[in-house]
Amino acid sequence: MYDYHTHSIISDDGNTPMLQMVEAGISIGLKEIAITDHFDPDYPDLNWSSDIDFAGYHQQLEETSYICGSKIKVLKGIEIGIQHGDTLAKCRSAARSYGYDFVIGSFHCAEGIELFQGGFFDYRSVEESTAAYYRYVLAILKEYDDFDVLGHINVIDRYGVYIPDYSCCNDIVTEILKLLIEKGKGIEINTSSFRYGMGTHTTPTDDILALYRSLGGEIITIGSDAHSPKHVGYKISWALEKMRQMGFRYMTTYDQRIPKFLSI
Repeated sequence: MYDYHTHSIISDDGNTPMLQMVEAGISIGLKEIAITDHFDPDYPDLNWSSDIDFAGYHQQLEETSYICGSKIKVLKGIEIGIQHGDTLAKCRSAARSYGYDFVIGSFHCAEGIELFQGGFFDYRSVEESTAAYYRYVLAILKEYDDFDVLGHINVIDRYGVYIPDYSCCNDIVTEILKLLIEKGKGIEINTSSFRYGMGTHTTPTDDILALYRSLGGEIITIGSDAHSPKHVGYKISWALEKMRQMGFRYMTTYDQRIPKFLSI
């Protein structure tokens, strides 16, 4: 099993030392675990720390990999919160500042508004807001590609008062997936949707997975988005079975930012 999205206490919303997160992976028999702590430059909520001690973070990645390397492969990763304007230079610098194995590019904000608090929906309908979110993602990805996999592509669905009919944005989602494929980037199955109580509306949805496959998309990683040891490896087996059901033949792992395809 492989878990390619986990967070330690280095992340502002993490609560567990890195070594303990990796030990949790060892205890359930993971072959590889990616530590992908948050870097969200210029995050609009001042209560959320957008800073990271990169030297300290990189040292912990090296030490944890060394300590646990005989039992599990520890990928040196990061999850970068992408935003427009001058923030992109900070994102790019972070992605290139160290020899990461794996970089997740995620959108936790759009149009300068954080998604978590729900303010993105204040002045538009859910349908209009959802379409605006995807337009924002598409516009940014046209000029930014310093990442390997787009994190939780339909994260916007967590935050509205309901999940809209995607007829409002299917064309935009299609363009995003086409662009990712063209640039050699992938998507992830992020199993945290179950912890968010989203039921069968998974991340990504079956419709998005089917669309990605129909467009020729092949790069898919699986991640629990764990922020505590009890969630490491959460529903990874479900995600593998979902990939089989959807017709995918391979899952993707990374080493020094190079994708490798493993038969499932």
